[in-house]
Amino acid sequence: MALRVTVIICVTSFLLGLLFTHWIADSLTLWKTPITDEHLWISASYYNALTKGPSYFGYVVSAVVVLGATNILWSLRDGEAGNLMFDGGSIFLYGAAVAMYIYSVLPSLFANFSALPPHALSDAFPAALRTPTLELASSHLVCSVALTGVLALQAGRWWSERADDDDEDDASPPVASETVKAKTDAVAPAAVPASPSKSKRRKGKGDGTKTKR
Repeated sequence: MALRVTVIICVTSFLLGLLFTHWIADSLTLWKTPITDEHLWISASYYNALTKGPSYFGYVVSAVVVLGATNILWSLRDGEAGNLMFDGGSIFLYGAAVAMYIYSVLPSLFANFSALPPHALSDAFPAALRTPTLELASSHLVCSVALTGVLALQAGRWWSERADDDDEDDASPPVASETVKAKTDAVAPAAVPASPSKSKRRKGKGDGTKTKR
């Protein structure tokens, strides 16, 4: 159980790290006003660079995504109420983030940013690329929020299981003192009665001394 939770947290954190690298471009269109043509060109150039990345990188990310989904679904097989609630919510958020990236981000990325016209940062930004650029930044934000929710649910699951363990410990009867007493009684040596022969020898020795005198 602990190993599966660790894998889920590591995979989710890895994917969040990948999404946070897009902050270079997304911050220019989401959090800065007014949005200038220079901001849009910088974002579009970043997205264009993503489309020209090595293909093996996509295979690595896909393998990590499958690993995370497999571990969450595996946890659901335990059938416990906590697993159904926390892992059920986790797989929903995880699946929503993956689906948005596959069906929204990647098609827009390769359809609109595979090739950019020659430009300078001061040139007017094409109106046809303005909406896809803003939508990509919004999609990245939604995926980041969903994966952050997965981390929050896994942390809540750990806290609830820890609270249940503490309650079980408090409810158990205090049998420590009785156990210690029983062990002490078992270990204590029994009293050894004095040997009759030794008593007779001591008595005879005393009588002989008196007769000699």
